[in-house]
Order: sequence, then C-alpha cells, then structure tokens
Amino acid sequence: MTRILFLGDIFARVGRHLTRDLLPGLKDELKFDLALANAENAANGRGLTTATAKELLGYGLAALSGGNHSFKQKDIAGTLGLDSRLIRPANYPNPCPGRGWTLLTVGQTKIGFGNLMGRLYMSPTLDCPFRAADRMLAEMSAAGAQITLIDIHAETTSEKIALAHHLDGRLGALVGTHTHVQTADAQLLPQGLAYLTDVGMTGPHDSIIGMATKEVLENFLTGRPFNFQPSESGGRLEGVLLEFDETFRAARPPQPIVRIWS
Repeated sequence: MTRILFLGDIFARVGRHLTRDLLPGLKDELKFDLALANAENAANGRGLTTATAKELLGYGLAALSGGNHSFKQKDIAGTLGLDSRLIRPANYPNPCPGRGWTLLTVGQTKIGFGNLMGRLYMSPTLDCPFRAADRMLAEMSAAGAQITLIDIHAETTSEKIALAHHLDGRLGALVGTHTHVQTADAQLLPQGLAYLTDVGMTGPHDSIIGMATKEVLENFLTGRPFNFQPSESGGRLEGVLLEFDETFRAARPPQPIVRIWS
C-alpha cells in the first residue's frame, strides 16, 4: 500500500506555519509515504517565491504544484526551471519556464505528479487541459510512472468532473484545488480513478477564502478595488489522503483530512 497526503492550497504565513506544525503529527498518525501540496498562494496569498518554496520543502513536502498565480512572484520563474520538485500547470502555452509534472520515488515505486489549470472563469486562459492531460499521461507512462496523480486547479465543478471522466481508467487520482472550499464528493469512478472536486485550503479560515474580510467586503459592496491582505486567524489544515494498492490502483475513495490549529 502506498499512501500519499495532498494538502489543499497553502495560504500565506498561516498556511505555511500550519504545515510546519501539523505535518509531523500527521505523518505519525496517517503513516503516509509522501506529502505533496498546492502552494500557489503560499507567498502572502499570491504566488510562490523561491524562499517560501524552500521553506515548505524543508517541512517535508516532496513537491509543490501551482495554478493561476504560478508566475505572480517575479523570482520564481528561474527556480521553476531548476527545481524538479516545483511544477506549474502543464497547459501553459509553450515556451514556458518550468515543468507540468514531475517523477517521484517511494521505495521502488515511481509516482507521476502533474498539474493542470482549468479554463472556465480562470485567468489567464491557458491551452486545453484535456489534451494536455493526454500528453502528460503519455509522458508519465514513458518515464515508468506506476502511480499517477494530477492536481486540477480550476473554478468550476463541471470542468473538474468532466476531466475526471475523461481520464478514468488511465489516471490513478485527480484532485481539485483553487476554490479553497473542501467538497463532499470523494469517490472512485467506474474504472477506478480516485476523485475529489476540491481538497480545500490550508490556511486562515476566519476569512474570505484566505483574505481578511473587511477589504473583500468593501470590494463587493462598492465595486472599487481594495488592497486585500491575508487573514491571520482561524488556522485549519485541509487535504486528502490517497491510498494505492499493490497493483498501483486506487484502493478506496480519497479520504478528506481536516485538522484545526491549536
């Protein structure tokens, strides 16, 4: 049995410190073999810097995925090109710094971990994630990946679920990020793909999806722009535990994980 913990969008300082403080205990409790995370909001709620990437990897995360904020911080593009543990959506148009998937190893097992971004209500609008997924799986197979996992960073449930059905029978697990709200639809699809629409957020939940409420409310009420700042309270870690059997297929539906920071 191979167990993989995937943490939902790590948001700003609170999310990074939640990871630092809770990941060791989760390792003891859940006995996972590998920990991964979406970290595209890790630097002040917008993007990932080289320093915050190094920080999170130092806490025991094996690789970090991204999304629409993958290139928000100026210094990260060069790092994406150098560190295979950092991935960004594979459907960014070429040429693009970095890689859309990486190959990880647990014992003798090779794990392909990929990243895609949806197109509905997302900015920037990228290439087709369905076609990009087909290419990614072919590349993973050629590299010898036995377990395959993709983070689909997207807004709409329909696009995520459609991608799951497109990949069922070919992909081990598809988990969603971006909305910061954990969903209740963990399932195994008919041909064995483990699926959850959104794994949630690791960060300050006394907030509006991570940001302090005052400025976000002013924006909604007035239509004028305000300088959003990350919240500092209500820390909660959210993610999902994925289990794969000896044949490298999903052994059961994804198990949502929630832990309160005390």
